[in-house]
Amino acid sequence: MKVNLVRIGNSRGIRIPKPVIEQCGFGDEVEMVVQNNELVIRSPNATRAGWSAAYAQMAEYDDDELLDRVAGSPTTWDKEEWEW
Repeated sequence: MKVNLVRIGNSRGIRIPKPVIEQCGFGDEVEMVVQNNELVIRSPNATRAGWSAAYAQMAEYDDDELLDRVAGSPTTWDKEEWEW
């Protein structure tokens, strides 16, 4: 499908026909990226998409250890340097 670029201030834009919007499932926001000199417009990725699978894989390899100290356990600085 060919569409014309239209002037929008100093920019250019395209009009996406309603059937295409419905077919793609676009809402009020889309994600736009340039890949290999092509413009790709797609529905935005869900926040934290794929995190569950990544954490499951980490657990398989015993790589899911908490790296931050446990809240409430004082550091040397807390014990020796801090003054009220």
